[in-house]
Amino acid sequence: MKIFFLILVFTALGSVISVSFASVFLVVSSGIRQKIIPILVSYAAGTLLGAAFIGMLPKALALGGAFPDKIMFSLLMGIVLFFVLEKFVLWRHCHKPDCEVHNAAGPLILFGDALHNFIDGIVIANTFIVSIPAGIAVAIAVIAHEVPQEIGDFALLIDYGYTRRKAFIYNLISSATALLGAVAGYFALKSFQGFIPYVLSFSAASFVYIALADILPGLNKKSDLVSSMLQLTLMLAGIATIILIKSVSH
Repeated sequence: MKIFFLILVFTALGSVISVSFASVFLVVSSGIRQKIIPILVSYAAGTLLGAAFIGMLPKALALGGAFPDKIMFSLLMGIVLFFVLEKFVLWRHCHKPDCEVHNAAGPLILFGDALHNFIDGIVIANTFIVSIPAGIAVAIAVIAHEVPQEIGDFALLIDYGYTRRKAFIYNLISSATALLGAVAGYFALKSFQGFIPYVLSFSAASFVYIALADILPGLNKKSDLVSSMLQLTLMLAGIATIILIKSVSH
């Protein structure tokens, strides 16, 4: 029950923090948002990659025992699946207001966000089942990449005619699906322990895909030395956060 409680707490914190933090940015000037969002995005890229390669995949390989090839295959298939889902506009983490995929109706944005949060809840749950420190690291990675996305979603919903109050409520509801995913993931994986290594590697695939296919290409659009060094520093800070959590726990 301790693990289940931690799963609920960290999943709920992730939902509340990401939506609340994002809503704060709606009252500040667009100039401030444009300066802070790239910082958050660069840091998120580091936490996502760190959580995947330092926290989740090593655990998956350790639990997978004599089947490392199957673990890596599930990682590969996960990346392919997330590519397909993105093509159908069900999985998108665009951090730019003019993103082509975001040029859709408000309900579609909320549906895609709810699905994404549900899967995040499953990821957090199955990682906590394997290791509490790894679960904390994954929760931090989820929060780090959720905030920029929520800011973008808020801005788009308001642009589509939603009031700030409605945008906040709808985003909070879609974020709450993470709790449903966490509960479902916990009870499903408690019954099917043998699937945990593959679910971990599949979940890691989502982090790798988001970082490499969505975040890094956007960061590469700024190629001047100062921006590049700042991005690299923030990415390394994100990775260092995951390493620190892992080292403190041992």
